Amino acid sequence: MQPHVIDLRQSDDARDVVHRAVQALAEGRAVGFPTETDYVIAAAARHPAAIERLIPLVAQRPGEPLLSLGVKSVAEALDWAPRLSPLGQRIARRCWPGPVAIVVPDDHPESLVHRLAAVARRGLAGEGHLRLRVPGHPMLGDCMRMLAGPVVLAEPGSAEQPPAVTAEDLIERSHAGLDLVIDDGRARYAQPVSVVEVGPHDFRVLRPGIVSAETIRRLSSVMVLFVCTGNTCRSPMAEALFRQMVADRLGCRPDEIDAHGVIVGSAGVAAWAGGRASTGALETMADFGIDLSGHEGQPLTEPLVRQADVIWTMTAAHRAALLAQFPEAGDRVAVLSPDRIDVVDPIGGPLETYRTCARQIHAHLQSRIDTLGLPPGRSQG
Repeated sequence: MQPHVIDLRQSDDARDVVHRAVQALAEGRAVGFPTETDYVIAAAARHPAAIERLIPLVAQRPGEPLLSLGVKSVAEALDWAPRLSPLGQRIARRCWPGPVAIVVPDDHPESLVHRLAAVARRGLAGEGHLRLRVPGHPMLGDCMRMLAGPVVLAEPGSAEQPPAVTAEDLIERSHAGLDLVIDDGRARYAQPVSVVEVGPHDFRVLRPGIVSAETIRRLSSVMVLFVCTGNTCRSPMAEALFRQMVADRLGCRPDEIDAHGVIVGSAGVAAWAGGRASTGALETMADFGIDLSGHEGQPLTEPLVRQADVIWTMTAAHRAALLAQFPEAGDRVAVLSPDRIDVVDPIGGPLETYRTCARQIHAHLQSRIDTLGLPPGRSQG
């Protein structure tokens, strides 16, 4: 029996397609969806019979469960994988929604997996692991947000086959396991999703895909952002001093810390792009053996805030201004001083004020650096 196919490209109202797909899932039917990389079959996790139909359609791969769990965000992923490491959370936050699936150990007693029916646990937690994915196609994302409860995703076919990149591919591999298919033409990337197993301090690629290991390595870095007003004095000095401190700790040059998994930047809540460091900041950093002449100011932007793991502001007012614009960053923003004491503003003051400011920053950085958990095993260039 052939599934009912809805051509999304011919639909007058995508919202109607979403409602029909959600209703099908809620009724325990299996629905085929496009993602940015391939086509998958989705079923509501609270319908064991629907999941039972998916399991025979997929191949067992070493170290991976048969099925993926579709989640909406990193926050939701933590309900299913409470031990997802900071490294795993960094990869997830920077890759989701998108073509990366993350495999984590299924070893936490508080995971919501234990509340699922036995057949769902067997499909999702096989091989002692969970595979989490936030597909980037808006149709599946909209359906997941409207559906009560989690969604299980299946990639039908053998381990040797390329991904199903069209609705026709999906139907051919479903063996009558589908009730409804949303057809949006050939998948945007038409390449395999990258499957990455993450641990406490490192990752390994289980299945190569569109996102390379090198890119994932870069995305797994710890990113620290310093914020002041104009990005000409305090935050550039903090960036430069911290870069030197990290390099000393990792045993490399300051310009090599990116390759060791640490990215440092600075920005201003009222900065303009390309602004140069002030003369006082240049002279003060020269006292530390640091050349700040190449600094170019940048305004605080949504991408910078979203990518940063830690954001340290020079004053409480900077923190308040940042959170007023980006409230979702609240758990990653703090005043640089652990005691929430504002760093003195040296702008327009004598050189000694700049030096006082730099000494303050340096002391605060010394008390903060151990909170980052810098990557072990990379300390020797």
